Amino acid sequence: MKRIAFQTLGCKLNFSETSTLSRQFGEEGFEQVEFSAPADIYVINSCSVTQNAEKRCKELIKKAMKKNPEAHVAIIGCFSQINPEEIRAIPGVDIVLGNADKFNLFEHIQQLRDKGETQTQDIAVEEPEKFVPGFSMDDRTRSFFKIQDGCDYFCAYCTIPLARGRSRSNNIAATIKTATEIARTNIKEVVLSGVNIGDFGKHHGENFYGFLQELIQVKGLERIRISSIEPDLLSDEIIELVAASDILMPHFHIPLQAGSDEVLKAMGRRYDTARFASRVELIRKHMPHACIAADLIVGFPAETDELFQQSYDFVRKTDISYVHVFTYSERDNTRAVKYDTQIPVKERNLRSKKMQQLSAHKKDVFYHHNQGIESDVLWEKDNVKGFMHGFTANYIKVKTPFDKGKANTIEKVTLNLLDEDGVYKVG
Repeated sequence: MKRIAFQTLGCKLNFSETSTLSRQFGEEGFEQVEFSAPADIYVINSCSVTQNAEKRCKELIKKAMKKNPEAHVAIIGCFSQINPEEIRAIPGVDIVLGNADKFNLFEHIQQLRDKGETQTQDIAVEEPEKFVPGFSMDDRTRSFFKIQDGCDYFCAYCTIPLARGRSRSNNIAATIKTATEIARTNIKEVVLSGVNIGDFGKHHGENFYGFLQELIQVKGLERIRISSIEPDLLSDEIIELVAASDILMPHFHIPLQAGSDEVLKAMGRRYDTARFASRVELIRKHMPHACIAADLIVGFPAETDELFQQSYDFVRKTDISYVHVFTYSERDNTRAVKYDTQIPVKERNLRSKKMQQLSAHKKDVFYHHNQGIESDVLWEKDNVKGFMHGFTANYIKVKTPFDKGKANTIEKVTLNLLDEDGVYKVG
C-alpha cells in the first residue's frame, strides 16, 4: 500500500477538489497520511492569489523532501497553471499539473518511472474548460460543495481567470444529483463554493436563484451556506429566499474590495459602493442578526491616502459584521502591476493593520449584538484544551466542554457568556 499526503493552500474550492482527489486515491488502495508524516507521494494543491501563497508552496516542497527524500512530489492547481516553469525548476518536484489536468493526477502518478523526471501536462497551454464537480468530507460535519469554477470578470489585480479559466458549471439537474450524494452521507452542513457562484448556470439558461430553490428541496440537507457572492449578483430574490428558509443560513460573504467608487472603477469591479450598501440594508431588513462578512483589499495602486480613508469610513459606517483584509500583492500578467503609481509596502501594511483593527471592533459589536439570543449550533469533533467548538446559524463561534457524543450534532443554545477570547461559552 502506497502512502499519500495532501496539503491544500488557498480557497474553499481547493479544499473541495483536494478531498475529491483523496477519495479517488483511497478507492485505488492508497493510505492517506498527514503531510507532516513520512509518505511515498506528497501532493500540494497550490494557490496563486498572493506571493505568500506561492512562498508557502515552496516551503512545503522543502518540508516534504526533508521528510522523505525518495518521495514523489506533485504540485497541482493555480500556481502550477500560471508559473509551471518556476515550479519545474525546484529540486524534488516530479509532477506539475495545472487546473486543466489535475483531476488526472492518479494516471500521472501511475506513469512515474524514474525519480527526478518532471512531467508536465496541459500547463499554461490549454485553458481549463471542463467543469469537474466535487465536495469535501474531511470533518464529516461541513462539506465544501463545488458548484462553479472559473471567472469572467478579469479584475485588474486578479490572476484567477488565467489560472482557472472562464466561468462554468453543471446545470441544475446534474448539480442536484451531486447534492443528493452529499445528503446520503453524515454531513450536516454544506457550503456552496466556487470562484463566482453567482454566475452559476448562466451558460445553461439557468441561474443561481433557481438552483437554490431546487437545492432546499433535497431531503437530508440540514444546513446550507452561501460562500462568497458578488454584490452585483446578490439579487433581492436570493436575499428574500434565505430569509424565508430554515435551511439556508443567515450568513453572507460579499466581496467589497474597496469602499471607494474611484478605486472600484480602477479595479474593474462591476458595482459601486451604493450597490454594496443596498445589499447590506436589505439583508438587515429581513435578517437583523445575519452575519455579513466582506473582503477588502488595501494598498491597491489607485488607493491614495484620501481614497483609503474613504474606504475606512465606508466600512465603519456600513452595518457589516467584519472584514477579511487583504494587502495588495503584485501579480504578473495583471493590469494593476503596470500602473505607474504603486503604494509602498510599508504603507500597505500600515493600512492593513488599521483596517484589521476596525474589523475586530465591528466583529466585537456583532457578537455583543447577538448576546441573549437562542441559536442552533453544529458541534465539531475536535477536542481543543478540553473544549469543542461549533458555529451558530449566523456563524458565531461557540464552545462547550468536550463531549464526544455531541460531535456532528445540532443543539439549540442561548448565547449569554462571552469569554475573554471573544467566543461564546455554553454548557
